[in-house]
Amino acid sequence: MQHEYRFCPNCAGPLAFFAQMEDGGEKQRLRCAACAWTHWNNPTPVLAAVVQYRDQILLARNAAWTHKMYALITGFMEAGETPQQGITREIKEETNLDASEVNLIGVYDFQRMNQVIIAYHAVADGEVKLSPELVDYKLYDYDAVKCWPAGTGYALADWLRTKGLAPQFIEMPRRD
Repeated sequence: MQHEYRFCPNCAGPLAFFAQMEDGGEKQRLRCAACAWTHWNNPTPVLAAVVQYRDQILLARNAAWTHKMYALITGFMEAGETPQQGITREIKEETNLDASEVNLIGVYDFQRMNQVIIAYHAVADGEVKLSPELVDYKLYDYDAVKCWPAGTGYALADWLRTKGLAPQFIEMPRRD
């Protein structure tokens, strides 16, 4: 189990792993010995969208990525919004596009990042203006887009299947 926390956010005491019995059996959890605060390490919900723009799929490249990969528009849900509102906001913030017809594709695990991906298909209109988080975008015909064998790539593949297309998968670049 990987963790980032070393100190309790409640009292600043040191955190240590403790075995804890739960419904599913014994689990290792980070806990503060001083105040009993527990880090549950639950997955983070992430929103993703297959953005259909001018009858093509818009994929974007994140400025922080070392590989020249293009992917779905993604982001975190904010408190007080529904997943549909969240992905509509993310599409607007990251691409300046107005999303409509926002429909759930499915929910996908992404265990490497401890995330649960809630993926949507959205029809989008407007003029693309990328946020500083993104450095480029490409438009792909449905039959030309390639899927990656992980979280959002499976969502794209599932959406392509709804269009009667057999998704093609790429090999992922090796992680350094």
